[in-house]
Amino acid sequence: MPDRKQADAAFQIIGYPQRMLRPILQRIMLCAVLLVPVFLPVAEAQERVDVALVLAVDVSRSMSPEELRIQRRGYAAAIASPEVVRAIELGAHGRIALMMFEWANDNHVRVTVDWSMIETQADATEFADRILREESYSQRRTSISGAIVHASEMLDEVPYPADRHVIDISGDGPNNHGSPVTLARDIAVESGITINGLPLMTTGGPGSQFNIPDLDVYYRRCVTGGPASFVIPVTDWDQFPDAVRRKLILEIGGFVPEKPLVQPVQFTFEEPYDCLVGEKIWRRLREQFFWDP
Repeated sequence: MPDRKQADAAFQIIGYPQRMLRPILQRIMLCAVLLVPVFLPVAEAQERVDVALVLAVDVSRSMSPEELRIQRRGYAAAIASPEVVRAIELGAHGRIALMMFEWANDNHVRVTVDWSMIETQADATEFADRILREESYSQRRTSISGAIVHASEMLDEVPYPADRHVIDISGDGPNNHGSPVTLARDIAVESGITINGLPLMTTGGPGSQFNIPDLDVYYRRCVTGGPASFVIPVTDWDQFPDAVRRKLILEIGGFVPEKPLVQPVQFTFEEPYDCLVGEKIWRRLREQFFWDP
């Protein structure tokens, strides 16, 4: 930008008095400064995503090495599937932010793929390829609460503005480590996060003594929450890739009305559910077999 001496010289060349043109130039510069913020939100809007989605994947020792491999392959196949890519393309912004990490006890978190923008089939395929580059390694204990806390922290750091924040959490048993799962859930939901569940109600793993028969109910009553939250149970590993694909499509295309729908008042009474069942199972088995906590 020319300095004042250069501007004065230009004014003399074109024959205008300096005292007349200087105020005009000042107004032009002021308008330019004021117009800059008008265009900044447009640039930001181009990077806005329909949903920031965290995939939190259980790798506790109740899962066998083969189950861990099936889980990785299932997530990779679902993310790269044409159906999921099509759901992304149909979104208001046509893109999502996605990241994935593995969890077990309250202190174990391992990022599989960090935040990535998924907009095209190539993006989805690259994300899936990165999932398959390494193997999963199981760790002791199950802290769903720790997974929710970490996922919430990851959503605080997402580099893209998002219309919705969602945690997609899978697991094959109840919480037995860290803070109570309902406490972590309630804090996340109050901050505007939706938590969906993929309870793995399969059999044959090494930790069957920690399983509960109604894990889907446990996830619905104790783990999930927020607008339009849902649970999709998996009862056989052959169902896993399809269950993940359906779950992703629902999460990507989720719609929450601006105003809640008015419905007639209904009273439903459910029996109280013990959301500390996992902690009690662990305590009972530890006392029975004198395990180190």
